[in-house]
Amino acid sequence: MDFNTETRVRDIVATNPGATRVLEDAGVDYCCGGEKSLRDACVNAGTSAEEILSRLRDAARQVRPEYRDWMSAPLAEITEHIRAKHHAFVRQSIQRVRAMLVKVKAKHAANHPETITIETAFGQLAMEMIAHMQKEEQILFPYIGALERAAIAAEPLELPFFQSVRNPVGAMMKEHDSAGELVKQIRTASNDYNAPPDACPTFEALYRELSEFEADLHQHVHLENNILFPRAVELEAAVDHQE
Repeated sequence: MDFNTETRVRDIVATNPGATRVLEDAGVDYCCGGEKSLRDACVNAGTSAEEILSRLRDAARQVRPEYRDWMSAPLAEITEHIRAKHHAFVRQSIQRVRAMLVKVKAKHAANHPETITIETAFGQLAMEMIAHMQKEEQILFPYIGALERAAIAAEPLELPFFQSVRNPVGAMMKEHDSAGELVKQIRTASNDYNAPPDACPTFEALYRELSEFEADLHQHVHLENNILFPRAVELEAAVDHQE
């Protein structure tokens, strides 16, 4: 794909495997803010659009052999990838971070009250993400799979209780926004995940884990907001429903 500073960020990331790393390093939002042009996204991040464009074009020339083109992958494969990779990571990371927060707060809260702020924000984030993933796995993803099977078989599909995939998709995207705001709070409180000079090894490990959690969340949300959800909405329009 040929792209420039007016191209939507979501389109750049969807078609270029190395784009996420470039944008992550630059602090440019490509998941919840994927509808913005590269220029606008860079303005929001306080960085040069032309410089990021140059980096993106360099990355586009280096296609990794293991890159999966999710724009053309079956939707069932995408939902399984999200469940097995991102949902599994979130659940495992929540357990690790909670355990580290208990230790770090007990030892450092007196001198570093930000650890209390981080624990509160992460507790809310964990609660929201667990409920969010359950709704996807139990309701949205199965319906998307049924949509795809009905389209392949050219058969009608029973109308779901939520009437249209647009409704749960809209709810999931709002929850993505909420998760993104909580992650921003954690990043701010942690000084961009830079541990203080008196940090113990667990404190340092906590900030590394939180940074990895944010990076995975960005990829997770991008894959849903910018690829899975729009494709599901488009597919539903082509499938007949039984009343």
